[in-house]
Amino acid sequence: MSTIQSRSELLFLYDVKRCNPNGDPLDSNRPRLDEETGRCLVTDVRLKRTIRDYLIDKGYDGQEGSRGDIFIRTEAVTGEQRSGAYASEDEFKNKFIDVRLFGGVSAVKGKNYQFTGPVQFSMGYTLNQVTKDNFIKGTGAFATKEGAEQKTFREEYNITYGLIAFHGVINENAARHVGTTGEDVNELVEAMWNGTKDLLTRSKKGHMPRLLVKIDYRDGFFIGDLCQRLKMTLKDEKKMENLEDVSDYILDTTDLITALKKYDDKITGITVQADDRLEMSASIPTK
Repeated sequence: MSTIQSRSELLFLYDVKRCNPNGDPLDSNRPRLDEETGRCLVTDVRLKRTIRDYLIDKGYDGQEGSRGDIFIRTEAVTGEQRSGAYASEDEFKNKFIDVRLFGGVSAVKGKNYQFTGPVQFSMGYTLNQVTKDNFIKGTGAFATKEGAEQKTFREEYNITYGLIAFHGVINENAARHVGTTGEDVNELVEAMWNGTKDLLTRSKKGHMPRLLVKIDYRDGFFIGDLCQRLKMTLKDEKKMENLEDVSDYILDTTDLITALKKYDDKITGITVQADDRLEMSASIPTK
């Protein structure tokens, strides 16, 4: 499949319920709360980790006969050990789908490559205000030493509810340098949705994808600010800081749909995937 030639834009919404969407290791792994805006923040690194983990499970695991590999992994390996998985610049790009999506840097044993990936996400944030996190304390499964009755304690933090919005752009100019194909982009979109739904560890269970919009453009154009074109209309006298479920609000898509109509002559395609529990003020048009 050939390298992509046109620009695309991504809008991705998922919600989290009584879990920690992205702990800060420098703050006792607490959720990242912005005190000024009252929003919960999620880094693009967290979303990329979700995508990479899904692709590994799908077969991009570097094994013999596999579909490819993932360059940035969670297991503890040195850069020198990882460099043994490729022999040239072309293999570095062709073998690793995450390099073709997000870029990559290699500077080991004379392999000095640095590529900026075509897929760039902004910082994710909740559309609703999250004024505080929840502190939970419990006991571990094991005692501190043999024969002891007192078990270890664990402490963790979560938020009650957050609707998280991510904005992304797929830059066709950067894609030419790493050979990003339409199939790579299809794998990305699938991994965003299914990978988020598959976050089933104890600390992450409670994630659910709600809306994924991909807009394809001509002439290097893109609308931008897609997340800011959405609003939440609360139901039943709910307060923004006390939301508990996707059923507590309606997602107002008026401004987004207006922008799509305004720039219709610049748009070649719109694909929409929406969860059936997400109520929108109006359906986002496809093209």
